[in-house]
Amino acid sequence: MKIKPRNVIPGALGAGLLLALAFVAFREDPVAVDLARIDRAPMRVTIDAEAYARVREPYEVAAPIAGKTRRAPVRAGDRVIAGETVVAVVDPAPPALLDARSREQAEAAVAEAEAALAAAQAQFRQAQEELAFARSQYDRARRLTERGVMSETQFEEAGQRLAIRIAAEEAARANVTMARSRLQRARAALIEPGTAAGGRDACCVNIRAPVTGTVLAVDIISERPVAAGTRLLTIGKTDDLEIVADLLSADAVRLPEGARALVERWGGPEPLEARLRKVEPSAHVKVSALGIEERRVDALFDLTSPPELWRGLSDGYALFLRMISWESENALQVPLSALFRRDGDWAVFRHRDGRAETVPVRIGHRNATMAEILSGLEPGDMVVLHPSDAISDGTRIAPRP
Repeated sequence: MKIKPRNVIPGALGAGLLLALAFVAFREDPVAVDLARIDRAPMRVTIDAEAYARVREPYEVAAPIAGKTRRAPVRAGDRVIAGETVVAVVDPAPPALLDARSREQAEAAVAEAEAALAAAQAQFRQAQEELAFARSQYDRARRLTERGVMSETQFEEAGQRLAIRIAAEEAARANVTMARSRLQRARAALIEPGTAAGGRDACCVNIRAPVTGTVLAVDIISERPVAAGTRLLTIGKTDDLEIVADLLSADAVRLPEGARALVERWGGPEPLEARLRKVEPSAHVKVSALGIEERRVDALFDLTSPPELWRGLSDGYALFLRMISWESENALQVPLSALFRRDGDWAVFRHRDGRAETVPVRIGHRNATMAEILSGLEPGDMVVLHPSDAISDGTRIAPRP
């Protein structure tokens, strides 16, 4: 059968249309993906924690005696000078009130002490008379011995009796002093509150500032009784601050010696620089908000920024600390969202000629967003972010508009 030329062109067009429809029907549509470029850039790994500032060397002023402290002459925030500014005044404790039995006992003790004093004074007068007689006997014996009427032995016996009477007179004098002191002590037990003891004005104790600085807190403002050793106020130098961060013990171990830190959210316009001074040697147990017991430890940092930059910072102020455990100025890194697990190792999908290529990678340090690439990728490679189940090795992909 002879094909007519006029039928060739429509037939070719119909066959082409069928082939185009078959290609469109059976072809694989590319998966739209987000791509990221692998490159070298500065990278740092930080341990972030809430922290606070505190005075490095606070001085707690306590009551040196038991008594009654007067109203505090200073307030929190006042500047004080070492050895000059009076920061607290403590009066000696007043005598306690006596009940009926205690008063009867105290009055009986006074009567007993008065009788003992009278007896001691009588013994003292007797000792004085005996001493005067012994002295006259000794003088008479001395004159008789000089005239040869009395022997030397009798003269020595007279001297011995005189020495005994002198000692007895001194003992009687001491007994009088002791009895008078007992009487004074017994009378002191009867002193009522508000009465000056023994006629003497009870003096107060003025406590002066131990260091030049600022009053951080006043524990007792109003007049009240205090025991010896009761803390009255705290003084410190607000220009000598340190930063305290409460860390998990596992995070504290990761901090290198002298680690740098960035102080943020402290209220100033710019972050401050700090450096690790030490990690406390002993951890403590703290219960988290979820009721989990955690082993935590305090890390202490020194501010290295100039003091004029953190002039508004003071004791107890809150801040946020980013502690740098590792950093590099030229690290090859990949976003964490591009990584996935494959056969127990890490891998990424690399964009190669319009298709996804599975590439195993070995990673090093990681922070909240990036991971250090040790092997598997090169600078300039494009990787798929957030790979879905629709992507596998060889899948056609296209950058998302």
